[in-house]
Amino acid sequence: MGDYVDLPGVRTWYETEGTAGEPPLLLLHGGFCTNETWDPQRAAFAAEYHVFLPERRGHGRTPDVPGPLTYQDMARDTADFVEMMVGGPAHLVGWSDGAIVALLVAIARPDVVRKVVAIGANFRPPSECAAVPELLDHMTAASPDMAPFREMYVAVSPDGPDHWPVVADRLLDMYRGEPDLSTEDLARITVPVLVMAGDDDMFTLEHTIALYRAIPGAELAVVPGASHLLTMEKPAVVNRIVLDFLGNDPVPTMFPVRRAEATAAGPG
Repeated sequence: MGDYVDLPGVRTWYETEGTAGEPPLLLLHGGFCTNETWDPQRAAFAAEYHVFLPERRGHGRTPDVPGPLTYQDMARDTADFVEMMVGGPAHLVGWSDGAIVALLVAIARPDVVRKVVAIGANFRPPSECAAVPELLDHMTAASPDMAPFREMYVAVSPDGPDHWPVVADRLLDMYRGEPDLSTEDLARITVPVLVMAGDDDMFTLEHTIALYRAIPGAELAVVPGASHLLTMEKPAVVNRIVLDFLGNDPVPTMFPVRRAEATAAGPG
């Protein structure tokens, strides 16, 4: 099911699936993408949770808005969506840009978040952390590697196919300077976080580990034999890990190292 809701910042398209399970779960898609990229997850997650899938400003069926695109604005939209449509704290499961948005919501609005799963996330601009730092150097709205994203956009966008270069250029401009988070920013996160990536992800494993280490109590999953598209390449593995994290409390480990200080401070 799909419909529009008028958020303070943008009229937003969203879909829902499933009715079971508390708290509700938001799926936050990647940059240039639509909700269709969550097809390998929707049924599995909807069997356990009431799933909401909002499409961000300038993506999918949600119209563009004037001015630059920023992660901060998209995070505010997401927090507004949780308040208006979900009515209480929700799990946020984000992939790529959606993961960055989820982390920003957790920093600024922990009151609307239960747990976060950040899949394929970066907290610095791609020029600083991509496995191929020159990734954006030759990307334009018309470049061949953007064709799949253009096809997704023109198939559903209410702004029409002629608006694709405007949105694509705004996103590419955003990627040249964002996200712009520090490890101190990440250390402010108080909700449980699972950091997940493919072992051959777009962003270096060193950067993924830095993200994991910066967030207090975070958990880390590196999916073998997978790239930045791990949600589509190995959905059974990804879904199982995500659902286990969302549905269970942390297991006290028998030989803690990173968590040794916290364990020592606890009972016994």
